[in-house]
Amino acid sequence: MVSLAIQEEVRNRLRRAEEEHDVKVLLAVESGSRAWGFASPNSDYDARFIYVNKPEWYLSIGLEEQRDVIEYPVIDDMDISGWDLRKALRLFWKSNPGFVEWVQPTNIYEKSGSFHERAKDLLPLVYSVESGIHHYPSMAKTNYRSYFQAPQVPLQKYFYVLRPLLSVRWLEQFHKPAPIEFDKLRGSIEGEPEFQQAIDDLLAIKLQSPKMGLSLQVMPIQQFIERELHRLETIKPLRRERTEVEPLLSGLFRSLLKEAWG
Repeated sequence: MVSLAIQEEVRNRLRRAEEEHDVKVLLAVESGSRAWGFASPNSDYDARFIYVNKPEWYLSIGLEEQRDVIEYPVIDDMDISGWDLRKALRLFWKSNPGFVEWVQPTNIYEKSGSFHERAKDLLPLVYSVESGIHHYPSMAKTNYRSYFQAPQVPLQKYFYVLRPLLSVRWLEQFHKPAPIEFDKLRGSIEGEPEFQQAIDDLLAIKLQSPKMGLSLQVMPIQQFIERELHRLETIKPLRRERTEVEPLLSGLFRSLLKEAWG
């Protein structure tokens, strides 16, 4: 749970971002390990927001060259950044996991207007399970190759491999966007008591230790990861028909632009 003091400070920084960039914030949420349920005591607060520029900003012939993100350096353990609405909806169109997480938050710092509810309503129509099944393994594989092919491994990085692999399991079983919370994702795995106990042990360390450091490979987790990566190399997700979504998202964009600025 994010404290009231942190929430107030995040909102203060959002107001400064609006003033500095002449934009309006539509949604601001907590992302990263605190939203996923495995934050260390010293984890940053990863506040992410979606904002809308004034209509004339989108009518420039140099639109594609204009910066469509707002980023600030990490100060006092607060990592705050945002996406322009058009960029966010284009990523939604591609079933980007980051956007999908932002519209399914466990902690909302603030929201304005109808953006959040309307994006959630469109999620079942826009989200492509097949895209998720394609994207998540590449995330897991990148982290695995970077950290887990040596005898000693950075323990906290296990979560950054497990989370996308469990997300694939969720998509395969339930055919809908994977939840944010790591505990819910674990529900996609039945049995495997040694693997589940190893995760419990690792979580206990992660939630209490500011720095987990290097350790020998945790074999039940290591074996599960290697098994899943091999399995995912041998399958091809089925292509399913889905509603043509570009008109839906373009209509939403125009409507939200008018709602924000009149």
